[in-house]
Amino acid sequence: MDVLAFLYDYLIKWVIEPVTDQFLGIFDLNGRFSIVFLCVSYSIAYSLYRFRKYRGLTDARSFWQFIGGHRVHFHPSALLDYRYYFVRAILKVALVLPIVGLVDPYVLRSGDYISFFNNLWGARAQVGENLLLSLLYGLGVFLVQDFIHYWGHRAFHSRYLWAFHKVHHSAPVLVPATASRIHFVEKMVEKLTDTVFLGAFAGVFWYACGGEISRYTLFGVTYMVLILNALAANLRHSHVWLSFGPVVEHVLNSPAQHQIHHSDAPRHFNKNFGTNLSLWDWMFGTLYVTHSTPEPIQFGTGKQDHDRYLTLYSLIVTPFVDIARKIPTRRAMEWPSRFAEKLSLKLFRRRWR
Repeated sequence: MDVLAFLYDYLIKWVIEPVTDQFLGIFDLNGRFSIVFLCVSYSIAYSLYRFRKYRGLTDARSFWQFIGGHRVHFHPSALLDYRYYFVRAILKVALVLPIVGLVDPYVLRSGDYISFFNNLWGARAQVGENLLLSLLYGLGVFLVQDFIHYWGHRAFHSRYLWAFHKVHHSAPVLVPATASRIHFVEKMVEKLTDTVFLGAFAGVFWYACGGEISRYTLFGVTYMVLILNALAANLRHSHVWLSFGPVVEHVLNSPAQHQIHHSDAPRHFNKNFGTNLSLWDWMFGTLYVTHSTPEPIQFGTGKQDHDRYLTLYSLIVTPFVDIARKIPTRRAMEWPSRFAEKLSLKLFRRRWR
């Protein structure tokens, strides 16, 4: 009975609770995949469908066909994304949080920065809570986080980290759940970098204010998150082309821009790394703006990967396999020395002939 009780507790803690919490997350406004934001995104998509239908700009016979229909939403890749959405919750509890927890004690927090500045320059008088400061602090947190996510995204497109981020790009069709198709190693790095940089920003800001300032919230959600998630954020991972136009897209990242980022066409490679803001892409030379006319796009990482990311196992394990193949083997590392020995031997023989 003790064994059964242990297995039951194990199942509750590591499987049932994470999966249940992940499902209930669709009712939480703190996540982009909230049912409210899904409804808002598809309401915008429906308005776009009616507009294009009226102007004769689409051949779709129904709204269902306009957003991709069975071809997209029941594609094997989409079905894999739906399953992975829940498996990722288990990975979070079993791997991400424990590993981040090991590093967490060594990361400086906002309180550490405040103590440092207090010892260096002395304590400051408490400014007190007010709406302007809350709005400014919330905006600052958003800008810092979006900025580090931009550079983190660029880093995961580099040679050795690409294997992990490739999991996200391997999807040949895009559905909102594809946003969760992220390898757990990438999530660990994201959480740690958020902790480091947001802790530093909060420490500096709170020291300047003489005490802690809360972020302004709407319905319990940081106002910037609520606003930007309401701008059809779930259409970024979809087949609905929604461009904000070249002017706005120098600042805000549109769904069409993120679809360009997922394109397998060489002209679209390494473009539009921004999460919410395309301002960083504009500043650092990776911006690709779109227009109202949809561009022909194929998603994924090419035909060579069509059969490599078809299972939950492959999404989790394939990156480690790819990286292991890049690491030089002992034989490969010994090749330069063997070549040098053979070359020197040939030169020696020629010299004494």
